[in-house]
Amino acid sequence: MTFEPIWGVIIACYLFLAGLGGGAFASATYMRLRTPHCVHLIRYGRIIAPICVIIGLVLLMFDATAGFHNPLRFALLLTNFGSVMTWGVVFLGLFTVISLIVLVMDLLGKGLKIPVWLDVAGAVLGICVCVYTGCLLGVAKTFPLWNNALLPVLFLVSAVSTGMASILLVGIFRAPQEFHQSGAFKKFHFFMPIFELFLVACLLFITANSAEAAGWESVMNLVAGKDAAAFWILFILCGLVVPTCLEWVMLFMSTKAVEESTTGHLISAASDALVLMGGFVLRLLILSAAMPITLVQPWI
Repeated sequence: MTFEPIWGVIIACYLFLAGLGGGAFASATYMRLRTPHCVHLIRYGRIIAPICVIIGLVLLMFDATAGFHNPLRFALLLTNFGSVMTWGVVFLGLFTVISLIVLVMDLLGKGLKIPVWLDVAGAVLGICVCVYTGCLLGVAKTFPLWNNALLPVLFLVSAVSTGMASILLVGIFRAPQEFHQSGAFKKFHFFMPIFELFLVACLLFITANSAEAAGWESVMNLVAGKDAAAFWILFILCGLVVPTCLEWVMLFMSTKAVEESTTGHLISAASDALVLMGGFVLRLLILSAAMPITLVQPWI
């Protein structure tokens, strides 16, 4: 059975960037509460967050070509609060405004004077944005791979993981001293791909054992079909397993001298870059592999 995905690379980029932005802001807020001395790493998270979300929104509008011919459709999204898309617009809009306010205040040298409640509000909205990206797919009940309660959780964990990775990746080169002082943050990030792997396994198991044949076909597309090579090599191996192994070596097996050396920086950078790649590939595969339920009309 062949099926052309209804959403492609543009929507995968939107889902990835929106999640990355929300995860980066939430991670920056966590750093402010846990390691407030890492002022540059916190600032990088605040810079990454609105930029990624705004680029993602532009891509979404570009994909919704009908909306450009009838701009009123975008405004009408705010009229139906029973719709997941309406709540998504609310979360994205509020998050973008708050993240930009926080960023401007930070760049004006008022980083330590930003009210904690404003950072926390932005982090909560960022998490809502991360979860929304999974709920957006979940409302498509004819796709068993998407219509699964674990998908928003998986996207949330992946988004936080990529958000943390983006901050650390920039910090390695721009603020290496703070990077070395963020041990608790790096250890927290170390466990995210492991948790993500567990959630992926649970998602596939539940989907494969659903009552609909489309669920089984979707899983087979990932593990043994048209998307198997990308799933096992780009996502599982390069996006989850290799970064976990590299971070294990750097965090628990290496000396301080190795960790702070150029080689150590390159290893950490490679690990974070692979996490980012894996986050994008995950969303692209979820879109590509999903098969719809086939409706058969009985003879009367």
